[in-house]
Amino acid sequence: MDRPKTTPKDFFLWAGAMVTLYVGVVSLITLLFNYINYTFPDPLQYYSDPYSSGIPYAMASLIILTPVFMALMRIIRRNIARDSSRGEIWVRRWALFLTVFVAGTTIVVDLIVLLTTFLSGESLTTAFLLKVLVVLLVAGAGFMHFLADIWGFWTRNPSQARMVNWGVGVLVLATIAAGFFIVGTPQEARLYRVDQQKVYDLQNIQSQIVTYWQYKQMLPSTLEELNDPLYGTTVPQDPQTGESYGYERTSQSSFKLCADFNKESRGIGTSYAAPLERYSGEQSWEHVTGEVCFDRTIDPERYPPVTKPIF
Repeated sequence: MDRPKTTPKDFFLWAGAMVTLYVGVVSLITLLFNYINYTFPDPLQYYSDPYSSGIPYAMASLIILTPVFMALMRIIRRNIARDSSRGEIWVRRWALFLTVFVAGTTIVVDLIVLLTTFLSGESLTTAFLLKVLVVLLVAGAGFMHFLADIWGFWTRNPSQARMVNWGVGVLVLATIAAGFFIVGTPQEARLYRVDQQKVYDLQNIQSQIVTYWQYKQMLPSTLEELNDPLYGTTVPQDPQTGESYGYERTSQSSFKLCADFNKESRGIGTSYAAPLERYSGEQSWEHVTGEVCFDRTIDPERYPPVTKPIF
């Protein structure tokens, strides 16, 4: 008996389904990994805006590719229901076996990585275990689903196949929606970025004040005195209001810098808290919402006055 021929329609339907599947699965895992990294941050790494990483692309990919994949698979199953020979074409068998192979290999590699980490005596952190579990569950679900397709289970049970499609769609939507509760909305992330810029500006101003003090043995009366057109230095301004940051000279070697923040800082280990020790022992940049002032004292022994030009 001759095998049924693969038409261009068959080829591109299966090619499109596999491309959308693989990219969608990678996007789903990437999204979940970002959630895990955000929920269980590495204390050795500074905070970074989640929406500047792979989250927007992963979300967009899932939103677009998931319905496309489900639509393609529905068309394919309808074609097989009308013509059972479409279930025996080579492109379908290659696609299914390749997917089962990739999923099975991923499961094996995932377990090897887990066991290797354990045997090496390394710490099995919560974030690491969750990532291993994510890969295991996603790859395992894909392995079982397409293995069942090879056995013809979904062809014999089209109603259950539709239920699985809807279940996948709901799962993807839930994953995307969960992101807004875990990492916040893009608008909230933007406010954190603005606050981060304000901290950078205050650090910059602080550095200029210390340099000014070293050369003149006094603190400036106002921030405008720090502007030096010869060296091209200017005092940064609040990126939201365009106004100057708050400044007050409290003694011959002490001063305070103030800014109005949108959000509470995310604690030690984030870029808001770094560097914690730069000019004195009071260098934490953590802050609450609203106007916050940072008291600073220059240590003359650590930053002695400059008595002659450095050339």
